[in-house]
Amino acid sequence: MARPTSFGKDTGLQLRMTFTLFLLGLVYVVLIVALLASGANGVLVAVIAGGLAVFQLFGSDKLALRAMGAREVTPAQAPELHAMIDRLCVQADLPKPKVAVADTRMPNAFALGRSPKNATVCATTGIMELLSPAELEGVMAHELTHVANRDVMVMTLASFFATIAAYVVQFGFLFGGGHGDDDDNPSAMVLFLVSIAVYVISFFLMMALSRYREFAADRGAALITGRPSALASALTRIASGMDRIPQRDLRAQQELAAFYIFPPGAGKAIGALFSTHPPMEKRLAALQRLEMQLQGTA
Repeated sequence: MARPTSFGKDTGLQLRMTFTLFLLGLVYVVLIVALLASGANGVLVAVIAGGLAVFQLFGSDKLALRAMGAREVTPAQAPELHAMIDRLCVQADLPKPKVAVADTRMPNAFALGRSPKNATVCATTGIMELLSPAELEGVMAHELTHVANRDVMVMTLASFFATIAAYVVQFGFLFGGGHGDDDDNPSAMVLFLVSIAVYVISFFLMMALSRYREFAADRGAALITGRPSALASALTRIASGMDRIPQRDLRAQQELAAFYIFPPGAGKAIGALFSTHPPMEKRLAALQRLEMQLQGTA
């Protein structure tokens, strides 16, 4: 097996993101056609959909940081974390993102932002207290790989399709149908069924992409730092640390699960198809293979 070389964008991930967005675009066109066929006002649909898309791209990261209780920190406030990010950005040839810290016992980290120039990486106080410097470096390199691959933006766009479909299911009458004499028209039921189908398809496409992007970020982190074993050790310690966090606190963070390096409540999902992250054993096995390749023993 060929040894991995330098860090770079994951071609497999880029192809999967393109294919996922293409499929989501197709099902979204079907949803729009169903909306218009049901009597929805085309201008209203465009305004609402456009407004939600703009908010998802430009405002969702700020909302997520606020929901997490995270705050941007300066080099004076978090000198060691900033120095680590500086060093990793040089190694990965990335512009430095904003750096944030969330004051919570939950050991975790995440990256947000629509592009490398508008990104934020965040670590919790819990993860900074739990991990060694080498382990934390692996975690932050993982988050920077998400930034480099632009998969955060793609996940944000993908969630937009599911959000639109969910809104149509819940508030379909706002889009089109207040025609009292059309109660026997089957178009409303068709719209409802199409919306459910779009939501389900969007959900499973997002979950599949989310799992693959975690593998890609693990690989990128290993290549940036040259120490896959440090990230593997970090994941193991994070998993153990999560077990000490009250379940109510973990449930409160479920909406952001796809963006964390380790999802709150991992292992509680009903099967792999519903999971935002690959199984821990598969992540550790992939990192072990990378370690062997980097050492020239595989």
